[in-house]
Order: sequence, then structure tokens, then C-alpha cells
Amino acid sequence: MRKIILFGRSECGKTTLMQALRGKDISYHKTQYINNFDVIIDTPREYAENKDLAAALALYTYEADVVGLLASSIEPYSLYPPNITPSVNREVIGIVTQIDQPNGDPKRAERWLRLAGCKKIFFVSSYTKEGVWQILDYLREDGDIMPWDKDKSKQ
Repeated sequence: MRKIILFGRSECGKTTLMQALRGKDISYHKTQYINNFDVIIDTPREYAENKDLAAALALYTYEADVVGLLASSIEPYSLYPPNITPSVNREVIGIVTQIDQPNGDPKRAERWLRLAGCKKIFFVSSYTKEGVWQILDYLREDGDIMPWDKDKSKQ
């Protein structure tokens, strides 16, 4: 699988999405530092919310194949400036999180991510797992055997 690094503001669902992508139980965990897992890099909010630390995020993109910009459907504003995606030399995708929230506006979050420069957008709920497999499938490389492939071979 291609490796993805997740960026976003506080409480947008980065760590929760990371847990869902890894097939782990969802539990609250404050990310204190950059966690470099097998195919996912989880970043703390301070890096995206603090301009002095933001440059470090651009450096960490060298460790990944794909950059995931997260925007929650319940966020009141966008953290990302227009056309930010060219600032890294990796493919950048947008991920709208918390789409299951009744007060959310996924289309607004999608517009913000498109304005930031994301061409490919995924809509996910880490709790219901909606959209999670689409991200995993997108990160899939030739030869990768996914859990749902194993299920098909049993049939």
C-alpha cells in the first residue's frame, strides 16, 4: 500500500480515521507527536495550526506517497489557504470527515478542500466505516491483498 500522511486541525478526526484505516477499535487518543505507522503517518494538530511548525509538515510529506488533507463536516472555517497543494511534491487528496454528524455540512468541507487544490475527495465516517474502504482501495498497489479480497476468495 502507498503510505499516507494525514493533516488537519484539532478534532477533525485524523487519529480516529487512522484507527479506522488500520481496523482498530475507535478510542480517543491525543496525538502528542508525529506517529509513523506502517502505511499511515498521523500528525498532531499543532503542526497544522501553528505557522512555525507548518514547515515541518511539508518535510514529513517526503516520508509518504500521498498527502491527506482532512476537513470535518462540522468545522466552522477552513484551515487551508487556497491552492496550498502545490507546496508539497506528493499527490494530495481531500478527506471530508464526520459525515455522519447531523449538524455537518460535507459539501461545504468539500468546497474548502477543492479550493485548497484537492482534485480527489473522499467522504468518511470513521465510526460507521462509510468511505473508509474507498480510501484503502485508493491507496492499494498492485499485488496488495485487502481484507475484502480474502473474503471473496472464501466464497
